[in-house]
Amino acid sequence: MKNSKQTALVAVTIAAGLMAGASSAAAASQCGRASWYALHSKTASGERMNPSAMTAAHRTLPFGTKLRVTNKNNGRSVIVRINDRGPFIRGRVLDLSKGAAGQLGFIGSGHTAVCMARV
Repeated sequence: MKNSKQTALVAVTIAAGLMAGASSAAAASQCGRASWYALHSKTASGERMNPSAMTAAHRTLPFGTKLRVTNKNNGRSVIVRINDRGPFIRGRVLDLSKGAAGQLGFIGSGHTAVCMARV
């Protein structure tokens, strides 16, 4: 019985944080792993994915949010606009378009360490 109460408490805490916008505020300034993707389908925002555009996918930030993303390995940075949801791989905080990944210099490796901040 104790385990189900703990699970319920965790679920309520997470829901309260999401409703208060706590996760979006924390997500607007963070570091982690980023990968890139290049599809031609529609994004979660409804627009068609343009692999050469400076766009990105984030789990919680509102569509249209602009972020400065900096590659921690080489210091390059780019400003991207959130237009999709993801990444769906554990440990990743951002999925960038192929164009943004090219500007940041990590197409060959597929993923890199980044820091991002709201612009």
